Amino acid sequence: MGTPEFSVPTLQILHEAGHEIVSVVTQPDKPKGRGQTVLPSPVKVYAETHGIPVLQPPKVKKKEVVEELRKLEPDVTIVIAFGQILSQEVLDIPKYYSINLHASVLPKYRGAAPLNWVLVNGEKETGVTSMRMDAGMDTGDILLIRKVGIGENDNAQTLHDTLSRVGAEVIKETVNLLEAGKLTPIPQNDVEATYAPKLKKQDGLIQWNRSAMEIRNLVRGFEPWPGAFTFLNSKRIRVCRVEICQGEPKDIPGTIARISDYGVEVGTSEGRVLITELQPEGKKRMPVKNFLQGNALKVGQAFETPDLQD
Repeated sequence: MGTPEFSVPTLQILHEAGHEIVSVVTQPDKPKGRGQTVLPSPVKVYAETHGIPVLQPPKVKKKEVVEELRKLEPDVTIVIAFGQILSQEVLDIPKYYSINLHASVLPKYRGAAPLNWVLVNGEKETGVTSMRMDAGMDTGDILLIRKVGIGENDNAQTLHDTLSRVGAEVIKETVNLLEAGKLTPIPQNDVEATYAPKLKKQDGLIQWNRSAMEIRNLVRGFEPWPGAFTFLNSKRIRVCRVEICQGEPKDIPGTIARISDYGVEVGTSEGRVLITELQPEGKKRMPVKNFLQGNALKVGQAFETPDLQD
């Protein structure tokens, strides 16, 4: 049970290992992009390419869907970024476990967006956890954990790709251990739990009175979606890539301190953010050098931080 690209490596590794995939359950096809073309999920594309049956129930908890899943008589259900909440009735269908892959080291960063918030919070390490699912939000017993270091230049996309590959190996190992009768579930310590809530677009608004490091982490954590952004002359500008450089005591948060072909240095509460790549409203992302050819920025000009409503 999975939907986005993150789920595909696990489906692939289980299929190539010779496990019988009795069915793939994924979200219904949805319109995407500017043209709103209806497209299948990446998981469906892989499944159909390899002759694996596909189910796409709008609501997996409906009685007729639950009965259809029961008829499959699965030994194990693997759930990765499926996109629907599963009832206990669905979780109890497999002979052994319903197993979830979560993109953090549980019980840290339970919730919808763990790989984003570990970056925003400046963590140096994260990982993946396979767990036996229960009705709670990422509260089930831990099966396996694999830790992964976070590189200085990682963003949400690169970390997504790394954890997707590592997660596939972890699920393969989890299933092999279950098959061999060597899997020992370990209850989570709820006292140590932290949370990674679902991302909202307004979470990406840059608060220039934060430190340069905090702003850089925000940009990394929200790239490619929802994107970190600011405003200039009331127009939204997405900030795609930044570096940190030395500030001066006279710097004012949000105010441009220096301009060069390489980037625009902006004051923060501690240090400067050097913006090297951005995306003006309604245009493609571009190096700052290209942006400056059509936009006359000045030292002393300030980026705006409006009060956005939910």
